[in-house]
Amino acid sequence: MRFISETRFNITSISKDLKTKELIKMTRIVLTNKKCVACEGNEKPMSEQEYKTLLKQVNGWRVARKKEIIRNFVFKNFKLAIDFINKVARLAESEGHHPDILLHAYKKLTISLTTHAIGGLSENDFIMAAKINKIQA
Repeated sequence: MRFISETRFNITSISKDLKTKELIKMTRIVLTNKKCVACEGNEKPMSEQEYKTLLKQVNGWRVARKKEIIRNFVFKNFKLAIDFINKVARLAESEGHHPDILLHAYKKLTISLTTHAIGGLSENDFIMAAKINKIQA
């Protein structure tokens, strides 16, 4: 009987893990299909639990100071780095959510996203991160 009980638990656990992975995959698709929404400053920044969940869906990004997400990029040359900056700039204009972009060592970029109006992270930051990842892919 104990063996059967343990087997059921493992199946339930595996099923739960699969559902979580499917949910993350679906949310990732949703993030790239969402549009940033203007923030008036009335909302609260995301909690640590909220941003950690979304962070799993934007590969390569990390949280800094609990109020911004950052990703580093390295390109083959200066021109490719500038081309990428221009793509990100067009995206930012269309979304109405603008990242800080630092070009250094002629081919390295650091992009950081935060929602200035609330002094922390919002879903907009993760939408932009997902879309930036899609541009870079």
